[in-house]
Amino acid sequence: MRIEAVLFDMDGTLLDTAKDFYAIIQSMRADQGLAPCDNEAEFRQHISAGAQAMVNYAFADAELDTTTATALRDDFLARYDQQHAQYTEPFPGILDLLRDLDDAGMRWGVATNKPLRFAQPIMEALNLSSRSAVLLCPDHVAQSKPAPDMLLLACGQLQLDPRQVMYVGDDQRDIDAGRAAQMHTVAVRYGYNRPDDNPANWGADAVIDCISELKLLLEAQRTC
Repeated sequence: MRIEAVLFDMDGTLLDTAKDFYAIIQSMRADQGLAPCDNEAEFRQHISAGAQAMVNYAFADAELDTTTATALRDDFLARYDQQHAQYTEPFPGILDLLRDLDDAGMRWGVATNKPLRFAQPIMEALNLSSRSAVLLCPDHVAQSKPAPDMLLLACGQLQLDPRQVMYVGDDQRDIDAGRAAQMHTVAVRYGYNRPDDNPANWGADAVIDCISELKLLLEAQRTC
């Protein structure tokens, strides 16, 4: 079947959200009287694991107990409510690709494990909300990724067979969810991968290093 729509994971795939997370961590450390974090590249490796993982990494030198770690996570999320798109931006090549998809009349959307209360305002702040055909979050389903629920719901809203939809992500759970939904899957290397990650081992139909490669894949799929 030809690909008729593309779904993207958000953090690490469609959008580079790391700088907002990192800025919040720096502010939190300053409030605690701690020196700034000095390794943004390593911090990025913990983003896909969620807020608690980011906090645990950023405050590893503080030897947090469970109660304090949880409180810091809640503070982190509260601050993110107020600063969710100050530094966030699409990854290089994304805006050009979305424009090409729009021009070709090919629908695209987002399926993310980021809660709707963060995802929706970010899409609106970047002027992507009105262009996106769907935005699916854990709020909409019983089970988030790697379960296929979110992706199957998106296909239902698009009124497409899952085999007509491509899902693009930077984490193994993205690919696992896409495969479980019987979608065409693409793993990206430019996202928030950890050193021990190897997207080539996730079972994706394709692995790409940059968005220009995704454009070529879509062009090839559309001619099938």
